[in-house]
Amino acid sequence: MKTTLERAAALLLPIALFATPLSAKDRDHDDQRQNAYERGRYLVIAGGCNDCHTPGYAESAGTLPDYQWLTGNPVGFQGPWGVSYPVNLRLLVQSITEEQWLGYVRSPMLPPMPWFNLRDMHDRDLRAIYRFIRALGPAGQPAPEPVAPGQPVNTPYIDFMPKNLPAAMQ
Repeated sequence: MKTTLERAAALLLPIALFATPLSAKDRDHDDQRQNAYERGRYLVIAGGCNDCHTPGYAESAGTLPDYQWLTGNPVGFQGPWGVSYPVNLRLLVQSITEEQWLGYVRSPMLPPMPWFNLRDMHDRDLRAIYRFIRALGPAGQPAPEPVAPGQPVNTPYIDFMPKNLPAAMQ
């Protein structure tokens, strides 16, 4: 009677005989892809992207699994600009190229999105973020469209208006 190890070896031997080892170039490419993914993941965490773009992330103290990340948020931010919503980044990156991403994240956006932080990032970091988000795959629904000032709002929102400002700051 064959042992489990002997049966596994018999199944894997034909695969091993015909498998082509990865060249150094292929290994380097795989390493670069993995490094870009890990770098992108790190930048998403350190940049606070999940705080707004992932429902429940801040409330869970950052313990939500990756597969729940960056799906946009139906809770808006209300200020003098109206109401803005964190976009579903997972759907967005599936619909644009890496080059389009670079232009998108460096363009002015509604508050409280700190687009100016992204504007000043290196291309390699923005590309790593794009590749990480794209690797997560599409998930979730599109975020609501922004609401102009003074228009009715039918979603939950956070009032992003400063109170009791000194006259010099108004």
